[in-house]
Amino acid sequence: MFMNLLRKIWGIVIAAIISSCHSGTFDTISPDGTLKVGVVTTKDGDYGKAAFVVHYKGDSILFRSELGLETDAQKFAGNLRLKSVSEPKSVIDDYKMITGKRSHCVNEASERVYSLENDEGQILEVTFRVYNDGIAFKYGLKAISDEEHIINEYTAYALPKGSKRWIQQYDPGYEKFFPLSTDGKLANRPEVDLWGYPALIEPRDSVFVLITEANIRRGHCGSFLYNGDNRDNYQVRLADKKLAFSGVWESPWRLLIAGSLADITESTLVTDVSDPSKVEDTEWIKPGMVSWIYWAHNHGSKDYQIVKEYIDLATRMKWPYDLIDWEWDEMGNGGNLQDAVKYALEQGIKPLLWYNSSTSWLGPGPLYRLNKKEDREKEYKWLSDMGVAGIKVDFFTGDSAATMNYYMDLLEDAVKYKLMLNFHGATIPRGWQRTYPHLMSVEGVYGAEWYNNNPILTNRAAEHNATLPFTRNVVGPMDYTPGTFSDSQHPHITSHGHELALPVIFESALQHMPDRPSVYDNLPEAVKHLLSELPTAWDDTKLLAGYPGVEVVMARRRGDVWYIAGINGTNEPRTLRAPLAAIPVSGKQVSLFKDGTDDRSFAIEENIPLSDEETGLEIKCLPRGGFVAVIR
Repeated sequence: MFMNLLRKIWGIVIAAIISSCHSGTFDTISPDGTLKVGVVTTKDGDYGKAAFVVHYKGDSILFRSELGLETDAQKFAGNLRLKSVSEPKSVIDDYKMITGKRSHCVNEASERVYSLENDEGQILEVTFRVYNDGIAFKYGLKAISDEEHIINEYTAYALPKGSKRWIQQYDPGYEKFFPLSTDGKLANRPEVDLWGYPALIEPRDSVFVLITEANIRRGHCGSFLYNGDNRDNYQVRLADKKLAFSGVWESPWRLLIAGSLADITESTLVTDVSDPSKVEDTEWIKPGMVSWIYWAHNHGSKDYQIVKEYIDLATRMKWPYDLIDWEWDEMGNGGNLQDAVKYALEQGIKPLLWYNSSTSWLGPGPLYRLNKKEDREKEYKWLSDMGVAGIKVDFFTGDSAATMNYYMDLLEDAVKYKLMLNFHGATIPRGWQRTYPHLMSVEGVYGAEWYNNNPILTNRAAEHNATLPFTRNVVGPMDYTPGTFSDSQHPHITSHGHELALPVIFESALQHMPDRPSVYDNLPEAVKHLLSELPTAWDDTKLLAGYPGVEVVMARRRGDVWYIAGINGTNEPRTLRAPLAAIPVSGKQVSLFKDGTDDRSFAIEENIPLSDEETGLEIKCLPRGGFVAVIR
């Protein structure tokens, strides 16, 4: 009894010390001292707002960004004080990835738990982890009723006025541009006030913050950002208006990847904070290139003869996979699906099949084969028995908890049947590529298939492509379907060098190659050889140069071979520079694939010896041009 009394007295003393601090801060600092988070509360111990401030190299980059949460039984917003702060502890992430920008991921953080008390004496815990390349925080609370509902989150990121920002208007399919803004508005639609992840901010010159979230579990919904009340203040809004829970509840991690553009693009923070792999046997998970019928032949999967052409293309290009897209259940003209699968397997090609999720657009089929567990298991077994290697599931609806649970149902049941998955018309990656390593790619991007849909991509593609490596592709695989050398329904005006660079710059474990077989057949032999051996998962990734919408120079390593690719996002000629200080060149040779005399030709130089003193490459690019360099 005496010890209990002593503990209570000590708790009161600590609370009094905390409360007496005028806007007191209790900092969490990254292991290298670069990033610092301070949690601040209303002065003099009064109940009021709780917020956090982010400092990078001693300067504030995010102002007082509000913290808070509300359930239908408890409110933690505007009525809070800091009750206690845990001692900092070290958290180390060290794990292997089959897919992604790096095969061995290591990161370290300092973690503290901040206990916020409301005026009813209820506790909201906020766990902050501060890494060298960013900040992760999450909420935790206990229900006070048998079933409680999260109804609001008050997290709000406060940006310095005039900050540059590249954010897409919120769209459930995440298929929008990332236009540059300094006032938090769309230039042509000033009424828009809902924004999707990831959001790239430049609060100070050459210092960047990427806002997103990670580690969505069962029962979680996704969220997005709202700035209708203050254009420089982005509040987290939940996709579900009521989110049921009982017992102890934890939110997904809210993430702020921070630092230089290299820190942003090279970061693995999204997977660092996500649950470890739930798949023990992973030998069947194989990244690779895919021939893809849809871009050139919208309804081509209905035609057995056209399907065979793309299987033959995969054979000639030594690509391991062919995707048979929508409407395969209507296949005719000399064969059906079973015939196509058998033909592919006979050629040594592993087939992938498209499915409609049957939750959103119920147009093309097959429909309703995956929604119920018993139907899904039956379909998965049928696919596995046939020799199908994976599926692409399309047309999901929103970011609700029900939809998130459906994604996980699809992933978890696929393990038994060794099926890889690709989600289209879907939400963005939030770390599932670590938890479910057979999640090979996700669309969630305004990609090359839009050349089929309307003419808007033609004039904006180069700038858009030079923005995606700093925004969407940072958070996980992106099924953009790059490498369109000819035209679909609407033309492209990026150069052949630009298009060849995209499968290197854009990371996706299944890289779907969308053009016509005749186009790939007529490429120069050296280009065909490059595409036939191009990896789709990487041992390391480095940003060598770039700025959103202007240019990108990215280096990726597989084994001891480095692939360097660059694109010009502007409408003017541009020299791209690839510094080689971080890449060993001694005794190596480089092969260059550059823009030719016009945008539909290449200039190719192979096996050029590199001297030990070589400091970098300089490549002259056409407007909207690009290059690839292979160092081996």
